[in-house]
Amino acid sequence: MQAGQQRAQFVGPDAPRIGVVGAGGLGMHHVRILRDLCGPRFVGFVDENPGRATEVASQYGVTSYGSLERLLADVDAVSIVVPTRSHHAVAARALAMGKHVFVEKPFTVTLEEADELLAMAASAGVVLQVGHVERFNRAVRAAMPYVDGPRFIESDRLAPFSPRGADVAVVLDLMIHDLDLVHTLVGTRVADVQAMGIPVLTPQVDIANARLTFANGAVANITASRVSRERLRKLRLFQRSGYLSLDLAAGTGEFFRLRGDFDPMQLARAPRALEDFVERVQLDAPEGEPLVMELSQFLGAVMGRNPIAVTGQEGREALEAALRIVAAIDAAQNVMGHPTLLSAHGAPRA
Repeated sequence: MQAGQQRAQFVGPDAPRIGVVGAGGLGMHHVRILRDLCGPRFVGFVDENPGRATEVASQYGVTSYGSLERLLADVDAVSIVVPTRSHHAVAARALAMGKHVFVEKPFTVTLEEADELLAMAASAGVVLQVGHVERFNRAVRAAMPYVDGPRFIESDRLAPFSPRGADVAVVLDLMIHDLDLVHTLVGTRVADVQAMGIPVLTPQVDIANARLTFANGAVANITASRVSRERLRKLRLFQRSGYLSLDLAAGTGEFFRLRGDFDPMQLARAPRALEDFVERVQLDAPEGEPLVMELSQFLGAVMGRNPIAVTGQEGREALEAALRIVAAIDAAQNVMGHPTLLSAHGAPRA
């Protein structure tokens, strides 16, 4: 559902007054969407860059605040879209004032920071949601009814280089999307991590591969790169009931399963064409801008209309997996006699 279709849902007197912290490339879209969803209940935004603040305020016809304190004084909830290193500081100030908080991924830099925010949110009795937007991808939404205990997952997320997010390893910039997805799809904790990665264009790791083994024996093989010539976001799930192939970039997917009327013993007697025994199901879900849906879920949770889409605890679990991968990459490189620049450049650690 598009923002214009949801406008009336968050404008009543019981709707939260909301603002945005950070109006960069992604934060600008938070401003646009929340302005449309909340109308007069959208209070405004703050950005530390005066030129950027003036540009966004003019483009969207919204109020630019001169300080975080002034914005927090006027809102009930806030969406935080600042560099990861500032997530904890900004969220802690909001939670200390009893504000509901949406914070973009990765949740924080360290697990200690995440735990502190979780405790503050619980003490204040407010909503704390983490921005793992791929859960709202059309392909993922379409696949969920068919997901049934995947045993092996293969994920590839490749992108051309962008300075945004390059202050952290690609594991925390891009791969963390897929870490949240596979954890959600498998439904159990990560038991073992093996990983390798290298820096190419930045001091941080720019391409990485991780093999995760879950407590139930399921395995996920995940690759993320920000030095690719083209974009690719694909997810493949293998389970007893069939095989799901999802194109997250296109928002499409297919499910391949054995035909109910086919006897597998026939394959032992003679070769058969694939279509003779495999049924192809085209996956479909209603259209909708993922970020609109994600922010709508946050507003709905604040109003008590629906559960929190991605809880702070779930954001912490994705962060923990990412930090374990970063540590595994660092350890592997040191064993090979080629220590990464992760430690020297302050990469986050658990």
